[in-house]
Amino acid sequence: MAATETKLMFPGLAGFYATWRDIAYTLVRVVIGYILFMHGWVKVTGAGTAGVSAYMSKQGLEPAIFFALAAMFLETVGAVCVLIGLFTRFFAAALAIEIGIAFLVVHMPKGFAAAQGGYEYVLLIGIVLFAIAIRGGGPYSVDHAIGKEL
Repeated sequence: MAATETKLMFPGLAGFYATWRDIAYTLVRVVIGYILFMHGWVKVTGAGTAGVSAYMSKQGLEPAIFFALAAMFLETVGAVCVLIGLFTRFFAAALAIEIGIAFLVVHMPKGFAAAQGGYEYVLLIGIVLFAIAIRGGGPYSVDHAIGKEL
Protein backbone atom coordinates (compact mmCIF):
# COMPACT_ATOMS: atom_id res chain seq x y z
CA MET A 1 0.00 0.00 0.00
CA ALA A 2 1.34 3.44 -0.94
CA ALA A 3 2.19 5.94 1.78
CA THR A 4 -0.32 8.73 2.24
CA GLU A 5 -0.30 11.92 4.23
CA THR A 6 -0.34 11.51 7.96
CA LYS A 7 -3.58 12.29 9.75
CA LEU A 8 -3.73 14.53 12.76
CA MET A 9 -4.65 12.79 15.99
CA PHE A 10 -6.51 15.97 16.91
CA PRO A 11 -7.98 17.31 13.64
CA GLY A 12 -9.20 20.41 15.41
CA LEU A 13 -5.59 21.63 15.49
CA ALA A 14 -5.31 21.77 11.69
CA GLY A 15 -6.38 25.41 11.55
CA PHE A 16 -3.93 26.39 14.28
CA TYR A 17 -1.05 24.66 12.49
CA ALA A 18 -2.00 26.21 9.17
CA THR A 19 -2.19 29.69 10.70
CA TRP A 20 1.17 29.45 12.45
CA ARG A 21 3.17 27.59 9.78
CA ASP A 22 4.48 30.68 7.97
CA ILE A 23 4.88 32.65 11.18
CA ALA A 24 6.96 29.86 12.75
CA TYR A 25 9.18 29.71 9.67
CA THR A 26 9.64 33.48 9.79
CA LEU A 27 10.61 33.30 13.46
CA VAL A 28 13.27 30.70 12.67
CA ARG A 29 14.65 32.84 9.83
CA VAL A 30 14.70 36.00 11.97
CA VAL A 31 16.31 34.32 14.97
CA ILE A 32 19.02 32.64 12.86
CA GLY A 33 19.73 36.00 11.22
CA TYR A 34 19.95 37.69 14.61
CA ILE A 35 22.23 35.02 16.10
CA LEU A 36 24.60 35.24 13.13
CA PHE A 37 24.55 39.04 13.18
CA MET A 38 25.55 39.10 16.85
CA HIS A 39 28.29 36.57 16.09
CA GLY A 40 29.59 38.77 13.27
CA TRP A 41 29.20 42.03 15.19
CA VAL A 42 31.67 40.74 17.79
CA LYS A 43 34.15 40.17 14.98
CA VAL A 44 33.66 43.70 13.64
CA THR A 45 33.66 45.61 16.94
CA GLY A 46 35.85 43.31 19.01
CA ALA A 47 38.67 41.52 17.29
CA GLY A 48 38.50 43.57 14.10
CA THR A 49 39.95 42.56 10.76
CA ALA A 50 43.44 42.01 12.17
CA GLY A 51 42.24 39.77 15.00
CA VAL A 52 39.87 37.73 12.85
CA SER A 53 42.53 37.40 10.16
CA ALA A 54 45.07 36.17 12.73
CA TYR A 55 42.56 33.58 13.96
CA MET A 56 41.85 32.42 10.40
CA SER A 57 45.58 32.05 9.76
CA LYS A 58 45.99 30.06 12.97
CA GLN A 59 43.26 27.70 11.72
CA GLY A 60 45.12 27.24 8.42
CA LEU A 61 42.65 29.25 6.34
CA GLU A 62 44.71 31.16 3.80
CA PRO A 63 44.60 33.81 2.52
CA ALA A 64 43.49 34.68 6.04
CA ILE A 65 42.43 38.23 5.18
CA PHE A 66 39.98 36.89 2.56
CA PHE A 67 38.42 34.45 5.01
CA ALA A 68 38.26 37.13 7.71
CA LEU A 69 36.59 39.71 5.48
CA ALA A 70 34.20 37.14 4.05
CA ALA A 71 33.17 35.97 7.53
CA MET A 72 32.74 39.53 8.78
CA PHE A 73 30.67 40.54 5.74
CA LEU A 74 28.49 37.44 5.70
CA GLU A 75 27.89 37.43 9.44
CA THR A 76 26.81 41.09 9.47
CA VAL A 77 25.39 42.16 6.10
CA GLY A 78 24.39 38.63 5.09
CA ALA A 79 22.85 37.94 8.49
CA VAL A 80 20.76 41.13 8.34
CA CYS A 81 19.59 40.11 4.86
CA VAL A 82 18.52 36.69 6.16
CA LEU A 83 16.81 38.37 9.12
CA ILE A 84 14.73 40.71 6.93
CA GLY A 85 14.41 38.23 4.09
CA LEU A 86 16.30 40.11 1.36
CA PHE A 87 18.30 38.01 -1.14
CA THR A 88 17.50 35.28 1.36
CA ARG A 89 18.45 32.24 -0.70
CA PHE A 90 21.83 33.69 -1.72
CA PHE A 91 22.89 34.79 1.75
CA ALA A 92 21.54 31.68 3.50
CA ALA A 93 23.49 29.49 1.07
CA ALA A 94 26.65 31.59 1.44
CA LEU A 95 26.37 31.48 5.23
CA ALA A 96 25.73 27.71 5.12
CA ILE A 97 28.97 27.31 3.16
CA GLU A 98 30.84 29.48 5.64
CA ILE A 99 29.42 27.47 8.53
CA GLY A 100 30.38 24.28 6.68
CA ILE A 101 33.98 25.46 6.53
CA ALA A 102 33.90 26.30 10.25
CA PHE A 103 32.41 22.86 10.90
CA LEU A 104 35.18 21.03 9.03
CA VAL A 105 38.18 23.16 9.97
CA VAL A 106 37.48 24.36 13.51
CA HIS A 107 34.74 22.37 15.22
CA MET A 108 34.78 18.77 13.92
CA PRO A 109 38.22 17.97 15.35
CA LYS A 110 36.91 18.95 18.81
CA GLY A 111 34.07 16.42 18.80
CA PHE A 112 30.32 16.90 19.17
CA ALA A 113 29.80 18.94 22.36
CA ALA A 114 29.55 22.69 21.90
CA ALA A 115 30.89 23.21 25.43
CA GLN A 116 34.24 21.80 24.28
CA GLY A 117 34.19 23.82 21.04
CA GLY A 118 32.65 20.95 19.10
CA TYR A 119 30.33 20.96 16.12
CA GLU A 120 26.93 20.64 17.85
CA TYR A 121 25.98 24.32 17.41
CA VAL A 122 27.40 24.86 13.93
CA LEU A 123 25.74 21.68 12.67
CA LEU A 124 22.35 23.01 13.76
CA ILE A 125 22.98 26.51 12.36
CA GLY A 126 24.30 25.07 9.09
CA ILE A 127 21.35 22.78 8.46
CA VAL A 128 18.85 25.54 9.31
CA LEU A 129 20.64 27.86 6.86
CA PHE A 130 20.50 25.14 4.21
CA ALA A 131 16.74 24.78 4.76
CA ILE A 132 16.29 28.57 4.53
CA ALA A 133 18.31 28.61 1.29
CA ILE A 134 15.97 25.98 -0.15
CA ARG A 135 12.73 27.61 1.02
CA GLY A 136 13.65 31.27 0.54
CA GLY A 137 12.36 34.27 2.42
CA GLY A 138 8.79 33.11 2.83
CA PRO A 139 5.67 35.24 2.89
CA TYR A 140 6.94 37.64 5.56
CA SER A 141 10.08 38.83 3.83
CA VAL A 142 11.39 41.69 1.73
CA ASP A 143 11.82 39.20 -1.12
CA HIS A 144 8.09 38.49 -1.00
CA ALA A 145 7.21 42.18 -0.72
CA ILE A 146 9.18 43.07 -3.85
CA GLY A 147 8.02 39.93 -5.65
CA LYS A 148 11.52 38.72 -6.58
CA GLU A 149 13.83 36.01 -5.26
CA LEU A 150 17.17 34.67 -6.36
